[in-house]
Amino acid sequence: MRLKDFSKSGHPQTLFSAFLYFDISFTIWVLLGALGVFIAQEFGLTATEKGLMVAIPILSGALLRIPVGMLVDHLGPKKTGMLGMGITAFPLLWGWSAASTMPEIYLMGLLLGVAGASFAVALPLAGRWYPPRYQGLAMGIAGAGNSGTVLAVLLGPRLAEVVGWHGVMGLALIPLGVTFLVYALLAKDSPDQPRPKPLRRYWLVLRESDTYWFSFFYSVTFGGFVGLASFLVIFFHDQYGLSKVMAGNFAALCVFAGSFFRPLGGLLADKIGGVRALTLLYAVVAASMVGVSALPPLWTVTVFLFVGMTALGMGNGSIFQLVPQRFRKEIGVMTGLVGAAGGVGGFFLPAYLGYFKDVMGTYAAGFLLFASLAALALVSLRIVQRRWRTTWGAPEVSEAVI
Repeated sequence: MRLKDFSKSGHPQTLFSAFLYFDISFTIWVLLGALGVFIAQEFGLTATEKGLMVAIPILSGALLRIPVGMLVDHLGPKKTGMLGMGITAFPLLWGWSAASTMPEIYLMGLLLGVAGASFAVALPLAGRWYPPRYQGLAMGIAGAGNSGTVLAVLLGPRLAEVVGWHGVMGLALIPLGVTFLVYALLAKDSPDQPRPKPLRRYWLVLRESDTYWFSFFYSVTFGGFVGLASFLVIFFHDQYGLSKVMAGNFAALCVFAGSFFRPLGGLLADKIGGVRALTLLYAVVAASMVGVSALPPLWTVTVFLFVGMTALGMGNGSIFQLVPQRFRKEIGVMTGLVGAAGGVGGFFLPAYLGYFKDVMGTYAAGFLLFASLAALALVSLRIVQRRWRTTWGAPEVSEAVI
């Protein structure tokens, strides 16, 4: 594949806008996780409470992706994205100037979910401009906006040391405003935008078993990525006694892998098929999480997490090579539904990591549970792919390799 051909087949300015919008939104979405050590110290939180604080914006973003996906198909992704950025400014203002109790922080976390719902906007905005043979790469580039997590965990603790966690919330308004202007100027809805349909028709996809398969697969890959990305600063600080800033550095190293390898997952899926790519990646995730569960020395666990996060990020790109092939006309609502499932997976991961730490005194059980889910996804994929390759993924039906 030549990059020149890829560029000519779509709209590069919109692809960049989708990436930037998703990147900054993702940064804001996981800010509570990046600042969690500071907030926990201020309020004296238990491990379970830390997990809940981190998990609330993830769950909120997950649930909001469904209505936002519908809104994309009715208003178009550009207008929906601008509306979302406008709403996201409110919890940042609140965190900057007023939030001073844990109930307020929990509620602020719910509102930060609007930023997490950007997934249901960015992917259709970019994907509708590109033909099926380039879906993996296009969706991977747009989805690489989850690299915003790196910015959050790398810069958040550093800035909080200087201006406090309230100040970091205020500073986040600056890149949000810049992104809003760039997005308004460069992004453009695809002429292939489907005509709005009655809302009841969107729920027809719930009758399709593939909706639930994709949701489960994505709950493991994206759920694992965002759940770990939000919790790793706390994990490194609590388990290995690192300083707040150093814990952010180690977390950023691991999150970097999952973020920037996502496009390679889409490219790999374009080359060898999404099923083959996911088969390999789920196996890597399961093995690496077993390694993490042993809680080995710091540098060893970092290697396991780096490899596991790389596979999770690539898995995200691989799944969204498959989804547009199966549900091209419903890609807006499917992005919302599948993305919501991914967010739900991300909610449970930090929640049960914190719970097991309080109940059993160790994070090991939580990581073993996640390794088991990755293994289950691998087995399930090998079963369902037999039907896919004789129906919608058959060579005579799809020009893309599944």
